[in-house]
Amino acid sequence: MRTDPEGRIASGVTGFLAFIALNVVYLVLCLPLVTIGSATSALFQVMLHYSDDERGRPLADFFPALRENFVRGFAATALLVPAVVLAFSGVFWMSHPSPLAGAASVLAFLAAIYVFAVFLHACALIARYRNTMRQTVKNALLLPFAEPVRTLGILLLPITVVSLGIVFPPFLFVVATIGFSFGAYVAAFLFRSIFTRRSA
Repeated sequence: MRTDPEGRIASGVTGFLAFIALNVVYLVLCLPLVTIGSATSALFQVMLHYSDDERGRPLADFFPALRENFVRGFAATALLVPAVVLAFSGVFWMSHPSPLAGAASVLAFLAAIYVFAVFLHACALIARYRNTMRQTVKNALLLPFAEPVRTLGILLLPITVVSLGIVFPPFLFVVATIGFSFGAYVAAFLFRSIFTRRSA
Protein backbone atom coordinates (compact mmCIF):
# COMPACT_ATOMS: atom_id res chain seq x y z
CA MET A 1 0.00 0.00 0.00
CA ARG A 2 1.49 3.33 -1.10
CA THR A 3 0.63 6.66 0.41
CA ASP A 4 1.31 10.19 -0.70
CA PRO A 5 1.28 12.35 2.44
CA GLU A 6 2.83 15.35 0.70
CA GLY A 7 0.19 15.25 -2.02
CA ARG A 8 -2.60 15.00 0.55
CA ILE A 9 -1.19 17.90 2.53
CA ALA A 10 -0.89 20.03 -0.60
CA SER A 11 -4.45 19.13 -1.56
CA GLY A 12 -5.67 20.01 1.93
CA VAL A 13 -3.90 23.38 1.87
CA THR A 14 -5.30 24.13 -1.59
CA GLY A 15 -8.81 23.25 -0.42
CA PHE A 16 -8.45 25.42 2.69
CA LEU A 17 -7.28 28.39 0.63
CA ALA A 18 -10.19 27.86 -1.77
CA PHE A 19 -12.60 28.00 1.19
CA ILE A 20 -11.04 31.27 2.35
CA ALA A 21 -11.25 32.82 -1.12
CA LEU A 22 -14.84 31.59 -1.52
CA ASN A 23 -15.78 33.06 1.86
CA VAL A 24 -14.36 36.47 0.92
CA VAL A 25 -16.08 36.45 -2.49
CA TYR A 26 -19.38 35.47 -0.86
CA LEU A 27 -19.18 38.30 1.68
CA VAL A 28 -18.32 40.86 -1.01
CA LEU A 29 -21.27 39.74 -3.14
CA CYS A 30 -23.59 40.03 -0.12
CA LEU A 31 -22.64 43.67 0.46
CA PRO A 32 -25.32 45.04 -1.92
CA LEU A 33 -27.84 43.15 0.30
CA VAL A 34 -30.24 42.52 -2.61
CA THR A 35 -27.82 39.86 -3.90
CA ILE A 36 -27.73 37.85 -0.65
CA GLY A 37 -30.15 35.24 -2.01
CA SER A 38 -28.24 34.80 -5.26
CA ALA A 39 -24.88 34.50 -3.50
CA THR A 40 -26.27 32.10 -0.88
CA SER A 41 -27.89 29.88 -3.51
CA ALA A 42 -24.61 29.71 -5.43
CA LEU A 43 -22.68 28.95 -2.23
CA PHE A 44 -25.08 26.13 -1.36
CA GLN A 45 -24.86 24.71 -4.89
CA VAL A 46 -21.08 24.38 -4.88
CA MET A 47 -21.09 23.01 -1.34
CA LEU A 48 -23.80 20.46 -2.13
CA HIS A 49 -21.50 19.18 -4.87
CA TYR A 50 -18.34 19.35 -2.77
CA SER A 51 -19.93 17.56 0.19
CA ASP A 52 -20.65 14.66 -2.14
CA ASP A 53 -17.20 13.07 -2.06
CA GLU A 54 -15.49 16.41 -2.78
CA ARG A 55 -16.88 16.72 -6.30
CA GLY A 56 -16.20 19.96 -8.13
CA ARG A 57 -14.08 23.00 -7.35
CA PRO A 58 -15.83 25.33 -4.87
CA LEU A 59 -14.28 28.62 -5.98
CA ALA A 60 -14.17 27.93 -9.72
CA ASP A 61 -17.73 26.58 -9.75
CA PHE A 62 -19.16 29.44 -7.69
CA PHE A 63 -19.41 32.03 -10.48
CA PRO A 64 -21.23 29.74 -12.97
CA ALA A 65 -23.60 28.80 -10.14
CA LEU A 66 -24.12 32.48 -9.36
CA ARG A 67 -25.10 33.22 -12.97
CA GLU A 68 -27.36 30.18 -13.08
CA ASN A 69 -29.19 31.01 -9.85
CA PHE A 70 -29.06 34.80 -9.94
CA VAL A 71 -32.67 35.61 -10.87
CA ARG A 72 -34.35 33.08 -8.57
CA GLY A 73 -31.87 33.83 -5.80
CA PHE A 74 -32.60 37.53 -6.21
CA ALA A 75 -36.30 36.75 -5.72
CA ALA A 76 -35.52 34.65 -2.63
CA THR A 77 -33.86 37.67 -1.04
CA ALA A 78 -37.36 39.15 -0.63
CA LEU A 79 -37.96 36.54 2.08
CA LEU A 80 -35.45 38.36 4.27
CA VAL A 81 -37.62 41.49 4.38
CA PRO A 82 -40.37 40.04 6.61
CA ALA A 83 -37.70 38.29 8.71
CA VAL A 84 -35.98 41.62 9.41
CA VAL A 85 -39.29 43.40 10.06
CA LEU A 86 -40.35 40.69 12.51
CA ALA A 87 -36.98 40.80 14.28
CA PHE A 88 -37.23 44.59 14.73
CA SER A 89 -40.81 44.14 15.89
CA GLY A 90 -39.58 41.68 18.52
CA VAL A 91 -37.00 44.20 19.73
CA PHE A 92 -39.68 46.90 19.88
CA TRP A 93 -42.07 44.81 21.97
CA MET A 94 -39.24 43.62 24.19
CA SER A 95 -38.67 47.21 25.33
CA HIS A 96 -42.17 47.31 26.84
CA PRO A 97 -42.59 45.84 30.35
CA SER A 98 -46.12 44.40 30.02
CA PRO A 99 -46.64 40.60 29.79
CA LEU A 100 -48.63 41.05 26.57
CA ALA A 101 -45.72 42.88 24.97
CA GLY A 102 -43.38 40.14 26.15
CA ALA A 103 -45.57 37.50 24.50
CA ALA A 104 -45.71 39.57 21.30
CA SER A 105 -41.92 39.85 21.36
CA VAL A 106 -41.48 36.08 21.66
CA LEU A 107 -43.94 35.43 18.83
CA ALA A 108 -42.22 38.00 16.61
CA PHE A 109 -38.80 36.45 17.19
CA LEU A 110 -40.11 32.93 16.55
CA ALA A 111 -41.76 34.10 13.33
CA ALA A 112 -38.53 35.83 12.25
CA ILE A 113 -36.56 32.62 12.84
CA TYR A 114 -39.13 30.62 10.86
CA VAL A 115 -38.99 33.02 7.90
CA PHE A 116 -35.18 32.93 8.00
CA ALA A 117 -35.34 29.13 7.92
CA VAL A 118 -37.66 29.37 4.90
CA PHE A 119 -35.11 31.63 3.20
CA LEU A 120 -32.28 29.13 3.80
CA HIS A 121 -34.38 26.23 2.53
CA ALA A 122 -35.41 28.26 -0.52
CA CYS A 123 -31.77 29.00 -1.37
CA ALA A 124 -30.88 25.32 -1.04
CA LEU A 125 -33.85 24.27 -3.17
CA ILE A 126 -32.83 26.79 -5.83
CA ALA A 127 -29.32 25.32 -5.74
CA ARG A 128 -30.56 21.73 -6.07
CA TYR A 129 -33.69 21.82 -8.22
CA ARG A 130 -35.01 23.70 -11.27
CA ASN A 131 -38.56 24.31 -10.07
CA THR A 132 -40.61 27.45 -10.49
CA MET A 133 -40.15 30.11 -7.83
CA ARG A 134 -43.70 29.52 -6.63
CA GLN A 135 -43.06 25.81 -6.11
CA THR A 136 -39.72 26.55 -4.47
CA VAL A 137 -41.28 28.91 -1.92
CA LYS A 138 -44.12 26.47 -1.26
CA ASN A 139 -41.65 23.67 -0.51
CA ALA A 140 -39.48 25.99 1.59
CA LEU A 141 -42.50 26.98 3.70
CA LEU A 142 -43.24 23.32 4.46
CA LEU A 143 -39.73 21.97 5.08
CA PRO A 144 -39.20 23.55 8.55
CA PHE A 145 -42.25 21.61 9.75
CA ALA A 146 -41.39 18.43 7.86
CA GLU A 147 -37.73 18.44 8.99
CA PRO A 148 -37.63 20.34 12.32
CA VAL A 149 -34.47 18.71 13.72
CA ARG A 150 -32.36 19.21 10.60
CA THR A 151 -33.77 22.69 10.14
CA LEU A 152 -32.70 23.54 13.69
CA GLY A 153 -29.20 22.30 12.88
CA ILE A 154 -29.09 24.42 9.73
CA LEU A 155 -30.28 27.49 11.67
CA LEU A 156 -27.75 27.02 14.44
CA LEU A 157 -24.83 27.33 12.02
CA PRO A 158 -25.27 31.00 10.97
CA ILE A 159 -26.71 31.97 14.38
CA THR A 160 -23.67 30.50 16.15
CA VAL A 161 -21.22 32.17 13.78
CA VAL A 162 -22.83 35.60 14.18
CA SER A 163 -23.29 35.23 17.94
CA LEU A 164 -19.66 34.27 18.48
CA GLY A 165 -18.59 37.27 16.40
CA ILE A 166 -20.66 39.59 18.62
CA VAL A 167 -19.68 38.06 21.97
CA PHE A 168 -16.04 37.45 21.04
CA PRO A 169 -14.94 40.11 18.49
CA PRO A 170 -11.64 38.38 17.55
CA PHE A 171 -13.79 35.56 16.14
CA LEU A 172 -14.84 37.99 13.41
CA PHE A 173 -11.52 37.16 11.74
CA VAL A 174 -12.68 33.54 11.43
CA VAL A 175 -16.06 34.75 10.10
CA ALA A 176 -14.33 36.90 7.49
CA THR A 177 -11.98 34.14 6.36
CA ILE A 178 -13.84 30.85 6.51
CA GLY A 179 -16.96 31.14 8.68
CA PHE A 180 -19.65 31.15 6.00
CA SER A 181 -18.01 28.82 3.48
CA PHE A 182 -17.31 26.18 6.15
CA GLY A 183 -20.78 26.68 7.64
CA ALA A 184 -22.34 26.14 4.21
CA TYR A 185 -20.23 23.00 3.79
CA VAL A 186 -21.58 21.57 7.06
CA ALA A 187 -25.13 22.66 6.18
CA ALA A 188 -24.79 20.89 2.83
CA PHE A 189 -24.74 17.51 4.58
CA LEU A 190 -27.99 18.37 6.38
CA PHE A 191 -29.61 19.62 3.17
CA ARG A 192 -28.53 16.50 1.28
CA SER A 193 -30.05 14.36 4.03
CA ILE A 194 -33.32 16.31 3.78
CA PHE A 195 -33.44 16.04 -0.02
CA THR A 196 -32.68 12.31 0.10
CA ARG A 197 -35.44 11.69 2.64
CA ARG A 198 -37.98 13.80 0.76
CA SER A 199 -37.11 12.24 -2.62
CA ALA A 200 -37.38 8.67 -1.36
